[in-house]
Amino acid sequence: MEGKQLKIAKMVAKYIVLILLAIVWLIPIITLIFTALKSQKDFISGLSLFEMPAVPAWSNFKNAMIKGRLFTYMRNDLIICMIKVPLGIFISAMAAFAMTRTNLKHATGWFVFFLIGMMIPMQIALVPISIIYNKLNLINTYFGLFYVYIGFGIPFMILILRGFMNEIPRAIDEAACIDGANKWQTFIRVILPIAKPSIATLFITDFLATWNEYLLASVIINDNAKKTVPVGLLTFVGEHGTDYGYLCAGVLISVVPVMVVYLIFQRYFVEGMAGAVK
Repeated sequence: MEGKQLKIAKMVAKYIVLILLAIVWLIPIITLIFTALKSQKDFISGLSLFEMPAVPAWSNFKNAMIKGRLFTYMRNDLIICMIKVPLGIFISAMAAFAMTRTNLKHATGWFVFFLIGMMIPMQIALVPISIIYNKLNLINTYFGLFYVYIGFGIPFMILILRGFMNEIPRAIDEAACIDGANKWQTFIRVILPIAKPSIATLFITDFLATWNEYLLASVIINDNAKKTVPVGLLTFVGEHGTDYGYLCAGVLISVVPVMVVYLIFQRYFVEGMAGAVK
């Protein structure tokens, strides 16, 4: 009986801790939502961060999209993400396939070489990238962002995909070969479909990283019409003051595409990360 009571007490304690952690996690989100619904008058009146205004300022969302040009920034970011993310995953998948399922010489050495890319801080590459891009006229171009984003993203993608592909039985390749498939057909028709969980995981993480990337985008893109969401949101901050309701409304709107991507691929996320760890 005492053992049963102890088990119940542990379960109750666990749920209490989880509820407290959930509250801590939700506080910034609730604050962001309440702030997005406040007008400048509400801030002047001294309304608390956790108080809803008497009249919600829904115009903040409209102003963020139209006046703040958030729609343009989101369109730019979406173009970059929908080209860069699938392309980066495909290139990394080919590299992972070559290192795990072909007779590539020094496959481990190549893997270590790619992993070194994860150790290079992005900040030290800003000056060389800026100099080279100025000479190649790649400043204020989408292609300029594609190159650096893919380059910095490939090491992590290879790490995930290599770990997952290593767990796929070699017998599958042999069966495909017996059926007359070459290496390319085995990669496209057999390995990639099996690797869907890891690909979905990478799509979520890389889409999020690309969508929220600020440093490189702020250096390469100066044209207001081509800015991405993080750089564009900075224009919401005024020189002599900031309308935080307007700014928070823009932040909330910019989160929507990332949430949609996560909801679409979430069922593969845990399985993909588990394969990578193995």
